[in-house]
Amino acid sequence: MSQYSVEVSASNFDQVVVGGSKKAPVIVDFWAPWCAPCRALTPVLEKLAAEYQGKFVLAKINSDENQELAARFGVRGIPNVKAFVNGELVDEFSGALPEPMVREFLARVVPSPAEELRRQAREVYRQTKNAEQALALLARAAELEPQDENIRIDSAEITIALGRLDEARRLLESLAPLTQMDDRVVALRARLDFAASAADAPDEQSLRQRIARDANDLEARLQLANLRVAGRDYATALEELLEIVRRDRSFRDDIARKTMLQVFTLLGNQGELVGEYRRRLASAMY
Repeated sequence: MSQYSVEVSASNFDQVVVGGSKKAPVIVDFWAPWCAPCRALTPVLEKLAAEYQGKFVLAKINSDENQELAARFGVRGIPNVKAFVNGELVDEFSGALPEPMVREFLARVVPSPAEELRRQAREVYRQTKNAEQALALLARAAELEPQDENIRIDSAEITIALGRLDEARRLLESLAPLTQMDDRVVALRARLDFAASAADAPDEQSLRQRIARDANDLEARLQLANLRVAGRDYATALEELLEIVRRDRSFRDDIARKTMLQVFTLLGNQGELVGEYRRRLASAMY
């Protein structure tokens, strides 16, 4: 038995599996000595545990000797393999799968080197806002797994924040059609559109001066709204857009209402701000 495999019973299950899975995924193998498929599967699991070198721990449970544990986790046939992450059961399979299919199972549970780099990049950007360091980590991840679209989505989010809009657009346009429909991608495309509109707009002070001189300067109000969305001041943006709806619903083919809907999408179509302005928009329209 390798250092990455351990025999588990009721006495140490909580320590090894529940507690241990908060540090690294734990793959639990329910088996029995008389089970021929178990004898075929267990060496595959042990081989992969050694290969992964600690990225997961293999916990082997003799189901005959630990019937309470088997019953607790609904084991009806063996071999039965269950994956635990952060103390929770997250995935499982039954039967003696061939090694390629076991590898696919592990890929869903154990972060690949590329996924680890991606998570590091997200954490770096969240904690330090060091965009260039985060993008460098994402570039390394993309070299390892060029087909991973989540890496491109993360890169697009950061490049939008940096104002590198053409680069962000190329990243988003490279995604598969089904991925384009993902809520996060839809929101990023909306953010990209607002950032592009804001980049072409006059400065905020000039726009406010125009509105002060002429409250019906709806183009200035629209440009100011785009600027405020780009700056993530959504309440101010929605207020300006609502004012355009009140003053002239037909302005630029109802662009103010359509833009408000884009902002709602950007905000995930939920939350107090979205609810408030949906009600106020409906009141202004009817």
